[in-house]
Amino acid sequence: MSESAKRFAIGVDFGTNSVRTVIVDISDGSETASCVYNYPSGQAGVLLDPKDPNLARQNPADYIQGIYKSVGGAVRAARGKRGFRPEAVVGIGVDTTGSTPIPVDRQGMPLALQPQFKKNLAAHAWLWKDHTSFAEAAEITQLAQRTGVAYLAKCGGVYSSEWFWSKILHCKRTAPKVFEAAYAWVELADFIPAFLTGNLDPDTLPRGICAAGHKAMYNEQWGGLPSEEFLAQLDPELVRVRRRYATPALTADKVAGRLREDIARRLGLPPGIPVAVGAFDAHMGAVGAGIKPGTLVKIIGTSTCDMMVAPLHQPLPDIPGLCGIVPGSILPDMYGLEAGQSAVGDIFNWFVTYLAPEKYTAKADPHAALSREAAALRPGQSGLLALDWNNGNRTILVDPLLVGLLIGQTLHTTAAEVYRALIEATAFGALTIINRFEQYGVKVTEVINCGGIAEKNPLVMQIYADVCNRPMKISRSPQTCALGAAIFGAVAGGAYANVQQAQRKMTGVKRTVYRPNRRAAAVYAELYPLYRTLHDAFGTAQWSGSLYQVMKDLIGVRNRVRGTT
Repeated sequence: MSESAKRFAIGVDFGTNSVRTVIVDISDGSETASCVYNYPSGQAGVLLDPKDPNLARQNPADYIQGIYKSVGGAVRAARGKRGFRPEAVVGIGVDTTGSTPIPVDRQGMPLALQPQFKKNLAAHAWLWKDHTSFAEAAEITQLAQRTGVAYLAKCGGVYSSEWFWSKILHCKRTAPKVFEAAYAWVELADFIPAFLTGNLDPDTLPRGICAAGHKAMYNEQWGGLPSEEFLAQLDPELVRVRRRYATPALTADKVAGRLREDIARRLGLPPGIPVAVGAFDAHMGAVGAGIKPGTLVKIIGTSTCDMMVAPLHQPLPDIPGLCGIVPGSILPDMYGLEAGQSAVGDIFNWFVTYLAPEKYTAKADPHAALSREAAALRPGQSGLLALDWNNGNRTILVDPLLVGLLIGQTLHTTAAEVYRALIEATAFGALTIINRFEQYGVKVTEVINCGGIAEKNPLVMQIYADVCNRPMKISRSPQTCALGAAIFGAVAGGAYANVQQAQRKMTGVKRTVYRPNRRAAAVYAELYPLYRTLHDAFGTAQWSGSLYQVMKDLIGVRNRVRGTT
């Protein structure tokens, strides 16, 4: 293909701490240019409240500025490279964290952009890892169980504080002025395409099936969103939120609209480029990693999302503890299955930030220094065992109130031993998810990893291979989520007939494969049942109600002392 005939797609990835844009050649998925914009607000882009460790919000102004800085920066960086011309961009795709709902006004713009709400954290975006609505999530779960409706059957049987309705209900109860001022609530994954195209009317803006199905209990099996009658039992005011949620929800290969002229001018692009319906980062990362039936894609970052797909014609049971089983949420013609861990990289960062000795923190890369020492340890050598619940448990227990645990310390325990035990804990959590898939007939034939940790930390990948006793492959693209978004941009732009066709051209894995070490795997096979004993003792009341209750009561005391709910 001549340089002048090349065509490109843009993928925009709104992560927890930054937004990254990639421009890729649609013939092979190779990256032409990229640009990262770090959110300036809060702590690494996250608005926190020292009185409430469950709170995590983001400033919507950072998202808008991120569009101009990141996309515009990538376009400028691409000029003159490998035949790039702005006119050769066929489409734009968008992925974001989720569930990250935003209260918006009648024009579809975030309330936090208004002066009277700028300092009100409830008016900002409710980031995925905000767990303030744990009580409302439990209430939704209890109501669904009591009334016998099927709304939770496709999301593991338990509603989460990380999700759409629980956050909105918590806002109604704790920040009524914000709730009353909000005309509607819009997921970040839906807001960005709406902003890019000017289709901001909350009553009509396209809503993606990914966010709707996995976080808002949307399923065509019961006619879309939960009924007005069900929501009214939680709070009658939720009915108007439902009425301002446009349906049917759409798959990400559909066109949300076309790039509006004023934004195109600022980005250095021609107006009218098709913009795909948005989806969550993990789901598009799965596509960018080449997901297909039998492939488990692990997106490993601050947390993890574990993604699989299954054909729509294949009988598929409801799987307890999963974050969702949604038709079309990953590949448009397949079930999308989501699981995950609420903290992985965040656990490692917590240890480095608050507990690691100065001899590590004084180094340019404390994680690398700790990893080198931890790699010299043998599995089981430290006598330590940890639970990976420092930010709650997403799968399979679905309980945001669960907390981390480390046992086996002595006066000789070292920082590197603790660091390795924390890595091993996340690996045991990963194995628990694999086992849950397979217990319900979803066979895992290969594992492909992507994200910053998969790219940069060989120790983590080797421990995962040893604990799971499976080869760990790495996605070819270092920006797999953004690549997945670009794939949807290419399909929405008509360059490919469907997502699978685009995947065959644009995705792949690296040559490096982490294979299980036989001796290490044997030791971890002994340690995993011990992990599961702790997992069941502290995570489920059925095994030992007293231990579970002690943990719950401890959290209750903590919240009362801090003055939080």
